[in-house]
Amino acid sequence: MDAIYYGFAVLLFAAVILLVEGAYLWWSSTHGGEAQRISRRLRVMSGGVDGGPGDVSILKQRRYSKNDEIDKLLHKSRAANAIDRLIMQAGVRWSVVQFIGATAAMMLSGFVMAQAWEVPLLAQLVIVALLTSVPYLMLRRARRQRLIKIEQQLPEAADFIARALRSGHSFTNVLQMVGSELPEPLCGEFRAAHEEINYGVPLNEALHNLADRIPLTDLRYLVIAVLIQRESGGNLAEILHNISHIIRERLKLIAQVRVLSAEGRMSAWILGLLPFAVIVMMSVTSHGYISLLWTDPIGVQLLWLGAGMILIGVVWLRRVIHIRV
Repeated sequence: MDAIYYGFAVLLFAAVILLVEGAYLWWSSTHGGEAQRISRRLRVMSGGVDGGPGDVSILKQRRYSKNDEIDKLLHKSRAANAIDRLIMQAGVRWSVVQFIGATAAMMLSGFVMAQAWEVPLLAQLVIVALLTSVPYLMLRRARRQRLIKIEQQLPEAADFIARALRSGHSFTNVLQMVGSELPEPLCGEFRAAHEEINYGVPLNEALHNLADRIPLTDLRYLVIAVLIQRESGGNLAEILHNISHIIRERLKLIAQVRVLSAEGRMSAWILGLLPFAVIVMMSVTSHGYISLLWTDPIGVQLLWLGAGMILIGVVWLRRVIHIRV
């Protein structure tokens, strides 16, 4: 009896060990470091970036949907290509079909809310338009924040490349060093460019893809400097050092402009939101008085006229306070 008990204990121990080892091997093969590196390289070959959206594919073309028929249909649309470009630049893990689904869901929610509330037609259209634009505005905001962060990292990256070139490293090795040493999100883009070169993409094309993924003027200067140096020669390290100095001075000037234009931007927000805040407040406190604006034909005409004037004023204020540096 004791022999059977001890034998069962030994077999149970061995089974547990094998189970743990099998679970570890499965996790390493699907979520481990090597699997992530392979997945990242396949994303680069499919046209994506490290950690970007889309399914892993050995194809050059990025997938817009898991369904093959929908994916083929979306690839024929210019709007879908523009959406995918925005998603890629924003650095979010979305697909085109997910963005379209979120937009449709928000539009449906807007129609439901507009029908549930007893508001005029103009207000219903505004509600539907605002809710429909929420996914797009979220992508634009993520893209803007990501590009601002990359722009702030560019001077350090240019100095890093210049120092590495002075120490004798090749430009391809420098790309790998930037991709492993600098923080995200800039290092991921340089790492993607290095991966493309490793897979046989010419250096010029890889740099053009880098500039396409990051639509910043300062990065285009850096890419143009590298391409010109490869064609005509010259001291690339010194050129990159000068570009780094120019970028830093430009960022300082942008910060000063934002400080000086802060009052104008605040005035634009207040003047743009004040009419809507007033009409909401009066709808709560004096509904019978303000309801003439959407129950009387003359009031409806005044609402359309006011909406047009607000739109013109917002566009004009935006042009006044937007200073391009």
